[in-house]
Amino acid sequence: MATMLRLSAMLARHRSLQGLSFSWSRGLARLTIRRKNIGKAANLDGLGWTWQAGFPSARQVPVETVTADTVYARIETPCPLRGSGATAACWRMMEYDRAIARAAGGQFVVLQSQAEPGVTACRVALRWAEAPADDLIPAHQRAPEQN
Repeated sequence: MATMLRLSAMLARHRSLQGLSFSWSRGLARLTIRRKNIGKAANLDGLGWTWQAGFPSARQVPVETVTADTVYARIETPCPLRGSGATAACWRMMEYDRAIARAAGGQFVVLQSQAEPGVTACRVALRWAEAPADDLIPAHQRAPEQN
């Protein structure tokens, strides 16, 4: 897993490789979706559980809270982008998570990124695909990439 994360981060760091980065992430997600039989979630709690199924351990991606319309979770797996300030690279790298969420019928937003200095766990939100999400400010927009 650590090797795949490092490769994903390497591709995501370069805007010129965005297409390759997305293809890599979506390919990994397709393999996971098939291997773990990930499909549409039946309810909002299930959206969180289904997204968690895309990872080797649910303990690394704990669900924190489920509100009326949103699942809030953390990603505690150490990220190669941690502390780098590369929030746009993080956004590109998270295409895997967005693909898993889409397969479950949802959308995925990184609210706080490990790429931000001092942050050790990503904070993320999931909602149904058709639900408005303009109140969820993505980390790469809130804390633009530092060069």
